[in-house]
Amino acid sequence: MRRIRSAGLDPYTDYEEISRGFAQYDFPWDMEQSLSFALFRTYAVPSIGRLLYDTGEFTERTQKRHDDTALILGEIVDEGLESGRGREAIRRMNQMHGRYDISDDDMRYVLATFVVMPNRWVRRYGWRRPTPQEDVAGVRYYRRLGRLMGIRDLPEDLAGFERLLDDYEARHFAYDPKSRAVADATVDLLVSFYPRPLGPLVRRFSIAIMDPHLREALRYDHPPAWFERLCHRALWLRGRIVRLLPERRTPRRVRDSRRIRSYPGGFLIEELGT
Repeated sequence: MRRIRSAGLDPYTDYEEISRGFAQYDFPWDMEQSLSFALFRTYAVPSIGRLLYDTGEFTERTQKRHDDTALILGEIVDEGLESGRGREAIRRMNQMHGRYDISDDDMRYVLATFVVMPNRWVRRYGWRRPTPQEDVAGVRYYRRLGRLMGIRDLPEDLAGFERLLDDYEARHFAYDPKSRAVADATVDLLVSFYPRPLGPLVRRFSIAIMDPHLREALRYDHPPAWFERLCHRALWLRGRIVRLLPERRTPRRVRDSRRIRSYPGGFLIEELGT
C-alpha cells in the first residue's frame, strides 16, 4: 500500500499542503475529472446556466473558458492561497465574477460542488478513500478560498457542505434550454479530448455516470441500467489498478495538462478569463 501523504500533518494548519498532495500526487486524474463534473452540474441551476449562456463564454469559446477556469484554480493550488501569485489569481477570479449579478446562494452552491464532488468521486472510484484529515483539510482550504472570494455563511464541515449541495439541487435543479446548450458545448469539449473514433462512446459514458437527477434536469436520456452499472464499475476497476502502480514522485499540475490548449506559449493571470 502506498504511503498516505497527509499522515502526521495537522489539517487545521497544514490544509494547503494536504490538499496539494491529495490533488497533485495521490489523485490528480480523479481531481481533474471530478472538478470538471462539479462545474458541469452547476449548469442545471437555471440562474447559473442562463448566465453562462448569456456571456457566450461557454458556448462560443468553450475551450478557452475551460482553460481559464482550470488555470486560475490551478495557480491558487500551486502557489498557495496566501502567496502573491495565488492572491493575483483570486483577484482575477473576483473581477470576473464581479461583472455579473450572481447571488450569494449561487456562489455558495458552486463552492460546495468543489468541496463535495471530488470527495464523493474519490470515495467511489479512488484507489483509497480520503482520510478524515484530508476531509477536514479540504473543507478548511475551500472555506479560506471562499472568504477570499467574499462568500459568507459557509458550512463548518464536510457534512454541512453536503447538506448545502443536496438541498440546493433539490430546490433548484430544473430544465432550461440555455443550461442545456451550455451542457452540450461542455460535453462536446470533453469528447474532443479523446481520439475521434471514441467520441460516441465517451459521450455515452459521460452521461451515464451523471447523477440521475442531473440527467433529468438537463433532459439527457437515461442510459440502459446495465450500461450505467458498467461505466461505474469501469471507474471503480481503474482505482483498483492504480492502487498497484508505483507512487507518483512528481506533481501533476494543471498548467502541464494536455487538455489546456489555449496558451501554447504560456499565460498571464491578468489575461485569463472574460
